[in-house]
Amino acid sequence: MSNDKIESKSTISFQDLQSKLNEARKKRDELNQKTKIYISSLQEIESVINDLINNTKERYRKKRDYWNKKVAELKEKKIEYKEMLKQIINEKRELQKDRKKNKGSFLSVKKIDSKIENLERMIETENLDIAEENNIIDQITDLMKKKQELLGEENNNEYFMKEKKIKIIKINLNKIYEQLDKWSNKSQDYHNKMLEIYEEVKENKNKKKKIEEELIENKKQADKYHEQYLELVKEGKKLPRNKNYRSKKPKSNVQRLISHNNINNKKLEKIKQDKLATALEKQKAGKRLNIYEARLIFEKNKGP
Repeated sequence: MSNDKIESKSTISFQDLQSKLNEARKKRDELNQKTKIYISSLQEIESVINDLINNTKERYRKKRDYWNKKVAELKEKKIEYKEMLKQIINEKRELQKDRKKNKGSFLSVKKIDSKIENLERMIETENLDIAEENNIIDQITDLMKKKQELLGEENNNEYFMKEKKIKIIKINLNKIYEQLDKWSNKSQDYHNKMLEIYEEVKENKNKKKKIEEELIENKKQADKYHEQYLELVKEGKKLPRNKNYRSKKPKSNVQRLISHNNINNKKLEKIKQDKLATALEKQKAGKRLNIYEARLIFEKNKGP
């Protein structure tokens, strides 16, 4: 075969190789660019998630925990009052038994008031003579004296003191229940706001997971084209060369592409090492890693 034919064949082979190299490099670089975009998107989402969680802690969790603490303290107070009420009611029942034994049947203040009202109504509604009216007035006077005596007994009697204490405790318990309801609602409001934010965090995490999956697939495709590119470079080195080869354009183009590839490889390796360093720092600090960072650490630990 003549030198012209060899040169023609080499030229055609280099032209074909150059076309394939250009295509592989273009695809790889496009995918590498998409990888950068994916990583940037992941970093943005991670920042949003961290901000949401930190804001939740500062704005809502602290306030919710504050009102939860207040509610817990009030519940302890409620239990204390209920125990006190139970004890006084039991003491009153015991006094009531003794009172019935000692007093027998007696007119309560309520019954006296009722009888006085009936007598006063008789004076107002019935046609009475002076003697009848005076008799009713005397009855009312006697009943009023009995009422005052009974009221005096109530003021000094332990039984009625227990009744007053029971009323006071019940009033305080009602106030506690009202306050519990108010404070519990405040705590629940802040808790609901937290749940809304956690739902937003969940949505961002799902979005992040989807991007991570797309990133992995994109990286696989980029690696595939990069391997294809390297194979083509090796193939170019095996092509036949003649004495005038160094002056031919195809050779200079291949060399230029190989040089360009080496530069890109160095840049990609530098980016990879920077990301690995960041991932190791996050791991050391106990921070959560994204899937790309975890993969870098895994590959480092796995070794060559």
